[in-house]
Amino acid sequence: MMRTTTIKHIILVSGLASVLFACNTTQHFHRDSIDTDGLYGTQATDTANLASRSWQELFSDSDLQKLIAEGLKNNPNLQIAIQRVKESEAYFSQSRASLLPGINGRGTVNYTRNPKSIYPDGPREVSSSQLGLEASWEVDIWGKLRSSKRAAYANLLASDAGQKAVQTRLIANIATAYYNLSALDAKLNITRQTVKNNMDLVETMKVLKESGRVTGAAIVQSEAARYAAEVTIPDLEQQIRETQNALSLLLGRTPGNIDRNPLPNAIDASLVKTGVPSQLLDNRPDVMQAEFDVMSAFEMTNNARAYFYPALTLTASSGFGATSLDKLLDPASFAASVVGGLAAPIFNKRGNVTRLKVAKAQQEEALHNLRYTLLNAGQEVNNALGMYDTAAKKMVLRQQQLDALQKSLDYTEELLKYGSATYIEVLNAQQNLLSAQLSDVNDHLQQLNAVVSLYRTLGGGWK
Repeated sequence: MMRTTTIKHIILVSGLASVLFACNTTQHFHRDSIDTDGLYGTQATDTANLASRSWQELFSDSDLQKLIAEGLKNNPNLQIAIQRVKESEAYFSQSRASLLPGINGRGTVNYTRNPKSIYPDGPREVSSSQLGLEASWEVDIWGKLRSSKRAAYANLLASDAGQKAVQTRLIANIATAYYNLSALDAKLNITRQTVKNNMDLVETMKVLKESGRVTGAAIVQSEAARYAAEVTIPDLEQQIRETQNALSLLLGRTPGNIDRNPLPNAIDASLVKTGVPSQLLDNRPDVMQAEFDVMSAFEMTNNARAYFYPALTLTASSGFGATSLDKLLDPASFAASVVGGLAAPIFNKRGNVTRLKVAKAQQEEALHNLRYTLLNAGQEVNNALGMYDTAAKKMVLRQQQLDALQKSLDYTEELLKYGSATYIEVLNAQQNLLSAQLSDVNDHLQQLNAVVSLYRTLGGGWK
C-alpha cells in the first residue's frame, strides 16, 4: 500500500511539473526592426550589391586568385577563427545534452570496524558492497536550460559570423597588399625609365657643350637630376621587399617572392553597387555577429530570470547491495529508489538578483554594440564610395596633366637643341613628368583599394 502511494506522489509531482513546463515564463526573442535609412549618407534604392559577387568573380587576376585561395587555406588567424567555431559547436552540443538526464555508474566497497565501547554486543566489523546506476534529471520547468541552449546556439552563430569577418578582412588585405605590390613595381619601372632618360639627357648635354650651346653647369645639373631619381630606387626596392613579406605572412608562408601581374589600368564602374543599407544585416559578418550577441544576451536574461523559480529534480538509482561480494549479484540484493524534489530559492546572498541585473546590463550593452557596429559599417561604406569617386575624378584630370607634361618635355627637349630653351627648363619638365607619373600610379591604386574596401565593408567574400 505504501509503495502504491509513493508512486502516486511521484506521478503527481511529475504531472505538476508538466503543467508548469507548459506555462513557463521564458520570453521568445524577436528580431527587432532596425532602422538603417540613410546609413550610407545617401538614399539608396537599387538592391544590386557588390557583396553578392564571389571573390573569384571580382578579382579576375589569376595570380591574385591563387594567393587568396592559399591565404584561405593557410592563414593562421583564419585557422584560429575556425577553431573558435569548433569550440562553440562543442558548447552548443553540451547545452543540448543538459536537457537530458545524467547517468552515472557506481561501485563501492565499504569496511567499517566499530568500537566495542559503543557496540559491546557487535557487530564489530561490517563489510558491504554496492554496484548500480544513478540518474538525475532537472525538469526544465521555467525554460532555464532551454534558454542556455538557445544562448549557446546564438554564440555558435556569432562565432561563425566572426570567422566570416576574418575571412572578408583576409581577402581584402591580400588584395590590397597585392595591388600595393604591383603599384610599387610600376613606380620602380617609371623611376628606372626616368633615370635612363636622364642619362640620355646627360649625353645630349655633353654634345651641346662641345658645340658651345650649354656650359659645364648643364652637364652637372643633368647628372644631379639623374642621381636624384636613382637614389629613390633602393627605397622602392625595400618597400617591395617589405610588402612581399607582409603578404607572405597573410598567406601563412615564410618571406619570399610573390608572383604578380602589372597594376590594372581600369575597373568596371558597373561593379560598384552598394545595394540598400538593410542588406548589411545579412551580408556583413561583424553586423551579423553583433546581432547574434544580442540574441545570446537576451537568452541569458531569460536564464537569469528562471533562477527565481523552484527547480524540480528527479533522481533515480538502482543496483545491488550485499555484505559480501559473493552475494552481490543475487536477485535478493537488488534495490531501487526514485526521488522527486522541488527546491525554491529563499536567500542566496543576492546571487539571483545580481545575475539578473548583470544579464540585463549585458543585453543593453549588446544592443548598443549592434547600433555602433551598424553606424561604423555605414561610415566605412561612405568612405569607400568617396575614395572611389575621388580617385575617378583625379584619374581624368591626371591623364590630361600627363598629356600636357609629355608634350612640354618633348617641346622643351626639341627647343634645347636649337638654343630656344635652357637645360633648367628641360630638367623641370622631366621632374614634373616623373612626379605626375608616380601620382598617376597612386590614383589607380586608390581606385583599386576603394573597390576592395567597398567589397569588404559591404560584407563580400564569405558567400
